[in-house]
Amino acid sequence: METQKCKGARDLLPQDMERFRQVEEAFLNSCLNWGYREIKTPTLEYIHLFTQAGTLTPAMLGRVYSFLDWDGWGGERVVLRPDGTIPTARLYNENMAGQKISRLCYITNIFAFEETGKENREKWQCGVELLGDSDPTSDAEIIALALQIVKSLGISRVELKLSHAGILKALIEEMKLKAEAREALLDEILDGNWQALAGVKSTNKDAAAAVAALMKLKGKSSGFLANLKSLPSISRNLKNEIDKFASVSGLLDTLGYSYSIDFTSIKGFEYYTGLCFKILSGNKKICSGGRYDNLVGLVGGKKTPACGFAFLLDEVVQIVKPWSRRKADKTVLIQAVDRTPAAVKASFELAGALRRAGLVAEFAFRGSQMAARWKITVQDKPGAYVIDDQGKDVQTKVKSANDVINIVGGFGKVGK
Repeated sequence: METQKCKGARDLLPQDMERFRQVEEAFLNSCLNWGYREIKTPTLEYIHLFTQAGTLTPAMLGRVYSFLDWDGWGGERVVLRPDGTIPTARLYNENMAGQKISRLCYITNIFAFEETGKENREKWQCGVELLGDSDPTSDAEIIALALQIVKSLGISRVELKLSHAGILKALIEEMKLKAEAREALLDEILDGNWQALAGVKSTNKDAAAAVAALMKLKGKSSGFLANLKSLPSISRNLKNEIDKFASVSGLLDTLGYSYSIDFTSIKGFEYYTGLCFKILSGNKKICSGGRYDNLVGLVGGKKTPACGFAFLLDEVVQIVKPWSRRKADKTVLIQAVDRTPAAVKASFELAGALRRAGLVAEFAFRGSQMAARWKITVQDKPGAYVIDDQGKDVQTKVKSANDVINIVGGFGKVGK
C-alpha cells in the first residue's frame, strides 16, 4: 500500500526549512534585542482553558482537535492548541504573575481542523506578548517591533492597518440590542460577516449612524475619531475607547509610522479589547495582533493588561528572499585526493577548525548537496591544501589549516 501523509498535513523539505529557520532567526534576534524572553507551552491543553475565555465560538468548536484524556473512570477533554496567546496567558498565571512587566516571545504550532483537506491543519506562528502594562506606549512598542522584524526579513511595501475592538464592542452596546441578538451579531462579525451590521435595527440612531460610518471608513482619518466622539448621545465608555485609539494612533504619527484605519479588517477578535492591527504584504496578511486586557483574568488569573501579535510563519516563508547566497559564502566543501586514513583524519581536523571559526563545512568525498563558494582539497602530502574560490575562479595553495581559515573566513590565525 502506498504511504500518504494525512490530508491537511505537509512535509517541509530542506529548502522549506532554510526559509523557516531564516524567519525564526530574524524573529528571535529582534525579540531578544528588544528585551523579550523566549518560552514554550505544551501542544496539549485542557479545552476549558479556551471555552472559559469565550474564545471558542460555536463555529470554532467544530474546528479544534479535542479528545478525552482518560484518568481512571474520569478524565478531562484536551485539545491540540488552536491558539498561541491563551496558553501564554495560562503560563503567565501559573509562573510569572508576580512580575510587574513580562515581555515574552515564542515560536509554536497551532492546529485547526479544515474539512476539505486543501489547507494546512497545522500552522506555525511567531508570537509576542507584553503583559502587565496598559499604557499606549506598549501598543506602539509591539507594532514597532513587528515592523522591525518585517524590515529585518527584507520584506518591503507592507501595509499597516488599524482597528479597535473596544470601539466596535462599545458601539454595539450603544445599539441597545437584546442580549441574544447582540451575541448573534458578535458571532457573525467574528466570522468576518460585517454585512450583518447593515441589517441591524437600533433605537439609537446616532449609534446606528456611527456603525454605518465605521464600515465605510478606509484610510487615515483622525478627524473621524473626533467626529465620532462628538455625537451627542454616545456613552462615556465609548468616548474612553475612542481616546485610547487616538492615543495610540497619535504615538504612531509621532514615530513616523504610516498606517490606515479599517474597522472591517479585523476578524476573530474574540479576546481583543482595544487596538487591533494587521500587517499586509501585497494582499497577504503576514502579522496580526492587538490588546487583550481581560484574557489573563478569564483564564484564572488576576485581571492583567496585555497586548501582543503573531507572525503567520507559513505566509512569511513564502515571500522572504532566501539567504542561500549568504550561506553559500560561508560554506566550505572538503575533499581528499586520496581517501587514506591520514587524509581523512586531516579532512576531519580541518572541518572542525572551520566550524569553530563559524563556517559551514561539508565533506565532499562522494559528492555534495550544498551550494558553496569554497572547495578545499586535502593533498596526499600532509599539511598541503588547495583552496578553490569557486565564486572568483581563483586557486590558492597553503600549508596549514590556519592559512585556510585566514583566506576563507578572514579571521586571522586560528588554532586547530
